[in-house]
Amino acid sequence: MFESLPTVLMIVFEVFCCKIFFEIFGKVRYKGWINAVQLILLVSGVFGAVKGFANIFILKQIALILIIAIFMFWHMKISIKKSLILTVLYQALLLSADYIAFLIYYSGLVSSGETTSLTYVLESVLVVMLGKMLLYFSVLIIKKKFGKKSTERLVESEWLKFLFFPVFTIIIMVSMFTVFGYVETTGQIYFLFIIAFGMAGMNIVEFYLINDIVEREIKLHENEIFHIQVKNQTEMYRSISENFDCQKRKTHEYKNQIVCIESLLRNKKYQELEKYVKEIYGHLDKELDTINTNNVIVNAILNTKYQEADAKGIVFVFRVNDLSQIRIKDEDVVTILSNLLNNAIEACEKCDDKKVIKLKFVNEDKMIIIAVKNTFNHPICYENGEIKSSKISRAEEHGIGIKNIIKTIEKYNGSYIIEDNKNEFYFSIIIPA
Repeated sequence: MFESLPTVLMIVFEVFCCKIFFEIFGKVRYKGWINAVQLILLVSGVFGAVKGFANIFILKQIALILIIAIFMFWHMKISIKKSLILTVLYQALLLSADYIAFLIYYSGLVSSGETTSLTYVLESVLVVMLGKMLLYFSVLIIKKKFGKKSTERLVESEWLKFLFFPVFTIIIMVSMFTVFGYVETTGQIYFLFIIAFGMAGMNIVEFYLINDIVEREIKLHENEIFHIQVKNQTEMYRSISENFDCQKRKTHEYKNQIVCIESLLRNKKYQELEKYVKEIYGHLDKELDTINTNNVIVNAILNTKYQEADAKGIVFVFRVNDLSQIRIKDEDVVTILSNLLNNAIEACEKCDDKKVIKLKFVNEDKMIIIAVKNTFNHPICYENGEIKSSKISRAEEHGIGIKNIIKTIEKYNGSYIIEDNKNEFYFSIIIPA
């Protein structure tokens, strides 16, 4: 009975390590009780394979690979081919960790020397348990290097703190080998193994506890980003609405101006007419849309930002073509253009002399190209490979505008390039048309 219990516990630990490993490369298909049932069935399947092919190593490995691959295909949103490849990699990692554990023990570096019949079986189990901890540590390192979300968002200093407990557990297990020479009763041995299994289990509990905390923080951060994005879009739509309202008012003014011109002509007051025409002509550039792309939303955004840049003494150079057939949703157009041009205008405002924004927004060769280049004279800060905003106020919004742009680009399977060179910042986007 006792010999089966450590095997079951180690298989449970192994399954959780396998789950963590697979979650690096895919998303869980089901949550709640279905998830729990899947893991219980997987533990049962692995236990059956281990017991059924205990003396046939090759058949045992083939059975384990097939069982894990099938269950993980059911558990994760991945293809059966990817599940099979990941299972082979995981089993290779598991065997390597077990080999290192046995190498550490049988090298004599940590062995207690003499091993009695009382301690032989239990000491062998502890060696296997050390292998599982090495496996867990390796999975965490892989998760740090290749993961896309959750705990891989921890910074380096936080990761060092996070890895302290598994490293400490490995050290304790290695130290336990030297204690068996002084153990005299079965109770003492059981106590040592309760500590070993307890610490191993606490590592899994710690992982999921930290994982849940980080995921909650991610959701809170995503909610903040969403609210900021909604606020930016609302401000942009309000500007667009105000622009349209202004155009309506100007339409009525034009009617009055035409009446006035007609009156001056009728009364042959040509000098007053010339003066009046010159006066109203000076305002036409600001009152009429300068940019026309055959896309109402793009026109409204570009004309609004063009007028804002012009009012701040910023040269706005642009190249556009017919954008009536672009497949990007209006709200996503607002997200990309408003953030790009807001950042460009803000950067140009801080420049002492040269203030230039160059925009390219074209639909050609089955590609939508959006590129903005602007001058700047302040250092661009990077944090963890991401651009950090120079805003002093609203620190929670640092880099969120660019993150929103990138998120939108990925939504349309696009690509982007960010460069800063010779006091010019360049953001280029390509999206399949």
